[in-house]
Amino acid sequence: MNKEILMVVDAVSNEKGVNKEVIFQAIEAALAMATRKRYQEDIAVQVVIDRTTGDYQSFRSWEVIEDEAELDAPERQMHLSEACKRDPNAEVSGFVKEPMESIAFGRIAAQTAKQVIVQKVREAERAKVVAAYRGRIKEMVMGVVKRMDRGNIILDLGDNAEGIVPQEEMIPREAVRPGDRLRGYLKEVRAEGRGPQLVISRTAPELLIELFKLEVPEINENRIEVKGAARDPGLRAKIAVKTNETRIDPVGACVGMRGSRVQAVSNELAGERVDIVLWDEDPARFVINAMAPAEVASIVVDEERHSMDVAVAEGNLSQAIGRGGQNIRLASQLTGWELNVMTEQEAEEKGESEAKSLQQMFMEQLDVDEEVAAILVHEGFSSIEEMAYVPEQEILAIEEFDSQIVQELRNRARDVLLTRAIANEETIETVQLDQELLDMEEIDHGLASALASKGIVTKENLAEQAVDELMEIEGMNREKAARLIMAARESWFVSEKQDEETEERQ
Repeated sequence: MNKEILMVVDAVSNEKGVNKEVIFQAIEAALAMATRKRYQEDIAVQVVIDRTTGDYQSFRSWEVIEDEAELDAPERQMHLSEACKRDPNAEVSGFVKEPMESIAFGRIAAQTAKQVIVQKVREAERAKVVAAYRGRIKEMVMGVVKRMDRGNIILDLGDNAEGIVPQEEMIPREAVRPGDRLRGYLKEVRAEGRGPQLVISRTAPELLIELFKLEVPEINENRIEVKGAARDPGLRAKIAVKTNETRIDPVGACVGMRGSRVQAVSNELAGERVDIVLWDEDPARFVINAMAPAEVASIVVDEERHSMDVAVAEGNLSQAIGRGGQNIRLASQLTGWELNVMTEQEAEEKGESEAKSLQQMFMEQLDVDEEVAAILVHEGFSSIEEMAYVPEQEILAIEEFDSQIVQELRNRARDVLLTRAIANEETIETVQLDQELLDMEEIDHGLASALASKGIVTKENLAEQAVDELMEIEGMNREKAARLIMAARESWFVSEKQDEETEERQ
């Protein structure tokens, strides 16, 4: 029967593609289980198979514990003094063993081994799949649709690997049938008890980029660079490209002869229409390109708020916004800027309103007349800080101002800032601010005072704010506001995680 063991190991290993050692261990566990069934006591049995000859031996083992300790399982445990009589080298927490009669590897033992072998093989196959795909996260994979399971697509990736396309990662209204070949973006590999979960997305913008890499050789050759992508899955997408060689037209290369390349990508994504956008290092120019096919009449950049006001002709407004705001939303995602689309008339009215507000602010805080305030606004000044710290030569370049006027304006601006700083210090002294809030990164005395003026005096107060509420603070931008709020909310996430761990333990 010893040769039969070697034959079983070879057959299962070749059929399942699993290491022979895993099969040997499974048979050892099965023989040990069958041997235990001979005894009414709950004994510990170990079986050791010779990997070359197939011969095997069985041993009964005991865990060694201190003499003072109580035997919780007398059939499996032994005091140190007793263990030393059998093995002089015995140690606490070690094991002593003695040979026992082995059972034959016959039909009964084989049947007992079957389930253990199957389980071990499954575990080995799962480990093999995880090892094969762990390094392929953020890559494109391809598989055959095996079945639909509770609204999810199960893909056969080959070599006993299955991927799942969750319902939320599927392209809406895409017709999928068993046997169809699908490509997807591998987002995650989860090693779960019931088997590895290879989570695949059909909606990720990264899939669009990977498909273009497949169709456009110049991208893999690094002659064309993909700078980003944005998608409304199944409907429309935008991808930004730039050339690393002046003689190559990146847009034309991605479109291909008679649109063959972009059409191949579109077909893979259930007919999703793809706009190829020329990337530009100038954010305003990049936004103008991303707004295509709508033509932009003018654009105003607000770097502090990381937003742009995009003005278009009234007849182009619906095209610029797109159905359901699709065009402006994709352009915003692609460029990373918050875009506000408006007609030329609305842009003009907004510009006039903002100019009047700035003009009024200069008149009140610098104590100047309407004419001087209008000149400052016209020359692009938008804050008292600019008046105080912009190089003097820049202000002297204004035709209507001489050195005396410039010096007076700068002195008044600095007086305003000094008064404001003193007021901020007084606010911090009179309001009891939470030390945790003051210890947060990016919160200085000026910002702490501004927060206090809005009733935000603790870290918890800050965590409860919305980005738009913090945007009312002078000098605040969306990115910074979001960072501050998320930093203040860190304790919430820690608390939630602790609650989840407590529930799992229970």
